[in-house]
Amino acid sequence: MKYEVEQKFPIPDIAVVQSRLATLGATISAARLEVDVYYAHPARDFTQSDEALRIRRVGESNCMTYKGPKIDSTTKTRHEIELPLGPGDESARRCGELLEALGFQAIGEVRKQRRKATVTWQDRQVSVVLDDVERLGLFAELELVCQPAEVETAKACIASLAERLELHASERRGYIEMLATKRGRD
Repeated sequence: MKYEVEQKFPIPDIAVVQSRLATLGATISAARLEVDVYYAHPARDFTQSDEALRIRRVGESNCMTYKGPKIDSTTKTRHEIELPLGPGDESARRCGELLEALGFQAIGEVRKQRRKATVTWQDRQVSVVLDDVERLGLFAELELVCQPAEVETAKACIASLAERLELHASERRGYIEMLATKRGRD
């Protein structure tokens, strides 16, 4: 079983973080639209169990992702299972149809323009994404995938890189949770 160790930070300006990444030798991809549709489980409340199930669309590519409960109070470290789906609109629609036939309900959509980079930090390849999330704003995420025995080392690596990139005020909620909170205030 592998864990995704992640920290997300609100940022005021993507260009500033891109510049800091460039000084570390990172090449940042062009922005691509990602659309995530999240589903509620028919028999348990994912908001209470701290889990998530989504279908992600990036261009013609599709995947389904399950995210287990977070295992600590400072990062978004959790077990994650990602399955590729067939390409195109029809494949994503059919997967959603299957989930709904099993009792799952689509509960929300997250749309973001995402830029990706990889940074070598402390002898590890850290994935960095810069997101412009509709209705939420700008964020930077740092992520490592590791075995359970490496979680603490991965967390320390990400914390060190965040400090180097001058990223502060980590956000543990997922975008779908943040959007739900925002809807509740609006």
